[in-house]
Amino acid sequence: MASFNHFVLLILLTITLILSAEATKERRAIPTKSEMKEMERQLKAINKPALKSFKTEHGDIFDCIEIHKQLAFDHPLLKNHSVQLKPTTVPKWITGNNGSGSFDLLQEGISCPDGTVIVKRTTMQDLMHAQRLKSMGFDGPRPFLKESNNTNLNGKFYFATADYGPDRFGGVKGNINVWKPKILQDQVSIAYIAVSGGTIEENLASISVGWVVNPSMYSGDHVRLYAYWTTHGNMTGCYATSCPGFVQVSKTIPVSAILQPSSIYNGPQYELHLSLFQDRVKGDWWFAFKDENVGYWPASLFKSWRESNSANHAFWGGQVYSPVTEKTPPMGSGHWPSEGFHKSAYVSGLQIMDSYGTVFNPETGTVKVHESRRNCYKARYVHEIAKPWLKSVFYGGPGGCIG
Repeated sequence: MASFNHFVLLILLTITLILSAEATKERRAIPTKSEMKEMERQLKAINKPALKSFKTEHGDIFDCIEIHKQLAFDHPLLKNHSVQLKPTTVPKWITGNNGSGSFDLLQEGISCPDGTVIVKRTTMQDLMHAQRLKSMGFDGPRPFLKESNNTNLNGKFYFATADYGPDRFGGVKGNINVWKPKILQDQVSIAYIAVSGGTIEENLASISVGWVVNPSMYSGDHVRLYAYWTTHGNMTGCYATSCPGFVQVSKTIPVSAILQPSSIYNGPQYELHLSLFQDRVKGDWWFAFKDENVGYWPASLFKSWRESNSANHAFWGGQVYSPVTEKTPPMGSGHWPSEGFHKSAYVSGLQIMDSYGTVFNPETGTVKVHESRRNCYKARYVHEIAKPWLKSVFYGGPGGCIG
């Protein structure tokens, strides 16, 4: 009887410790007065005075900011930077791409005047969510993933991609079909194209663009356009318009906008036609949505790319993040690459621009498939004889892995 009572006491003590730990986590989620003051200071610095503002049906607020007064120029390396309204050189693929399906990034009635750019306003809630995500271990997408850098104390990244490199180049493109995977509050599902350069050990810099579902950061399970960049590995990452550096030039395409509609299994497919390319004269890296330039990262931001003045790795595919205690979420459509068009997630029309401006399809053998957990996610590189499937990658899977 005594041993039974002892066993019960141990059980009760264990439950008490678990509840206490959970309560402590909840308390930590509530900012202190000093943290609130710091976030108020950040908000004041991030949100520049707007000439015009709009609130969408989903609760997002978009501001029209004078192009020369945007957050980008708070960066110490851009104090005397002259805005480039367009690149001096562009890839041949910027010639009138039309996607299969259209996205209404801005609802009717929202338009910014000339001389301004459209930026999603950062709220206190956004900062609190970002802080919480960082405490969980998610600090943003990690384009250059290996088994050695895909885990932290609280969560894990999983990937299924087609990778090119190492080889110098000046641009990449791809057409990503958009899905709306069902994920838990603390999980993230991403589809992207990305470039990186520099040494992996010290100064790896990267840029990735695509779509993301991130309920913890964006309050809801909407699919959103995203752009993310790093300058020193995974330690200095930032979403495009949430910190100084990225220069927005578009007044119609806001980063973080909701993407609607999403692709339907065995039905209509909706694509993002995205590209990242370097201005061969200025050295800046540009982000284009279909044929419109969204903005650019000035060359001065990427110290590790200066010697070669180019990137050396490209990536197309998907990535998810999940706490180690949860089953991992779906990637892409949640279906296997073998199911093919109308059913699987894909990035089609893979192309590369070399350092001299020549556009080419990557040769067979130069693109390798990488998968971190084949029983949950896979990637399949295909090369057909007809566009846009000349070079493409199908990727994704149902998830369900733990740890």
